[in-house]
Amino acid sequence: MPNKIHAAITGVHGWVPEDRLTNFDLEKMVDTNDEWITSRTGIRERRILKTPGWATSDMCTEAVKGLLEKTGTKPGEIDMLIVGTITGDMVFPDTANTVCDKIGAKNAFGYDINAACSGFLYALATGAQFVQTETYSKVVVVGADMMSSIIDYTDRNTCVIFGDGAAAVLLEPRKDGTGITDFVLRGDGSGREFLHMKAGGSLHPPSAETVAAREHYAWQDGKRVFVHAVRGMTSTVESLLRRNKMTIEDVNWIVPHQANMRIITSVAEHLEFPMERVTINISKYGNTTAATLPLCLWEYEDRFKKGDNIILTAFGGGFTWGSIYLVWAY
Repeated sequence: MPNKIHAAITGVHGWVPEDRLTNFDLEKMVDTNDEWITSRTGIRERRILKTPGWATSDMCTEAVKGLLEKTGTKPGEIDMLIVGTITGDMVFPDTANTVCDKIGAKNAFGYDINAACSGFLYALATGAQFVQTETYSKVVVVGADMMSSIIDYTDRNTCVIFGDGAAAVLLEPRKDGTGITDFVLRGDGSGREFLHMKAGGSLHPPSAETVAAREHYAWQDGKRVFVHAVRGMTSTVESLLRRNKMTIEDVNWIVPHQANMRIITSVAEHLEFPMERVTINISKYGNTTAATLPLCLWEYEDRFKKGDNIILTAFGGGFTWGSIYLVWAY
């Protein structure tokens, strides 16, 4: 809607570690093989952060620095920075605060959002509210996870899936009809039974016993998550279409969470949406949790055109899920 203020993505930049963990590397670590991994997940390799002393905030910092350079934005101009992550540097302080310090964003405040694989989606919707209400004019939203820090590399069901990475977007106000137009976010706490990390929180604080029992790693019931993910992502995309009086033919691109190639394919089939207009990079990076959506935006940035109708959709532990409808601004 022209003249109404929307929060538009005016730039995007990603960063991934140099070190690659290929399926052939994993064959030497657990009972698996390249064909098994590729056929079930679509993943061929993933990036792993091995730089000594580096953590999630450092990946965020690299992504944000690249974003600021691309958009000609100075650190002091940033009003707010939100990080979607489940692998913050520490339990506290929050990673967003650390990133602000590392990039020199002296006038910004921020916080983390923990919604697992839906973290960037939730963070983007949150940041958009501060822009469209004219509270702030430059909001940076980051999706980042160092999943290698919470993955059990003796468990072939999970270690083949996840990787590390970060990507960031800049949100600014626009009145030309571009920007974030609508979103549908959902949650179901009963889903925690099927996708969680058992220990490390206040329910099961860290102890010698929890470490010995290997309870500080991500765990999931893959079959149940698959069913809920396809249903959740499909239903929220359909809700956005109905609410905005659109058909699937009006959508130029769908940007789905990169959890599993079979999930991505199933969502596209349910929506009857052509795969050539679905963003996919799972074969290179695996599931980077909160980083998958912005990494896709970064990789497909040169294919998007101003005015393109784009729908982002994700599903994560909790359960958390949802979709965002935006009009590309450049």
